[in-house]
Amino acid sequence: MPHRPLSIHPHTDMLHELPKTMRPREKMLTMGSSSLTDAELLAVMLGTGLPGQSVLQLADTLLETFHGLAGLLQASPAQLRAAKGLGGSARRAQLLAVLELSRRVLIQKMRQRDLMNNPETVKQFLQLQMGSYPHEVFAMVCMDSQNRLLGFQEMFKGTLNQTSVYPREVVKHALEQGAASVILAHNHPSGDVRPSPADSHLTRTLQQALSTVDIKVLDHIIVGPGTHWSMAESSPW
Repeated sequence: MPHRPLSIHPHTDMLHELPKTMRPREKMLTMGSSSLTDAELLAVMLGTGLPGQSVLQLADTLLETFHGLAGLLQASPAQLRAAKGLGGSARRAQLLAVLELSRRVLIQKMRQRDLMNNPETVKQFLQLQMGSYPHEVFAMVCMDSQNRLLGFQEMFKGTLNQTSVYPREVVKHALEQGAASVILAHNHPSGDVRPSPADSHLTRTLQQALSTVDIKVLDHIIVGPGTHWSMAESSPW
């Protein structure tokens, strides 16, 4: 009996040739989302692949291109637009929506708990918020006396190599927020998140300026695509 050829959808995929329990969407519904690999989760969101490329293959390619889910979620709109398979506005909008949902979930968590008991939440938020910027941005997280979030503000924007930060404006904003403590943050577009001598000097300057109004600097976090550096954790503070 001749072998029946595979029926391939013109837009993509050989997923319908897999047993239902192995298809990402069905697997998620029956076994839970945690059972899926990164590629399978992305495939569920994408829905379909490309001509000659299944949705799982497309998902694998995108994860390789952006160095994982973190890189994909932190990619700029221009980077997403240039990626094969994400040229359509609907898919880019879906990814940007996922990113914004992630930010809002983290913001909600930050408002409800002592941030210094769960510093990873702050780092994850800062990476999602600032990690993909092509230029340096200086920001500040303001907290109350229980270390709960009062607000997050991007204060200064610079070039690829330098940001001008004005201590007077930093102090003014912290006072306006009623902050008892702050976490400083900025990004390194190069991806090398190790602090430079200028970063260390800026941290000391802002610590001194804020201490005059009895506001503590709890950390200075440097972020890049998919990575971060805590100055408080990596050196005497």
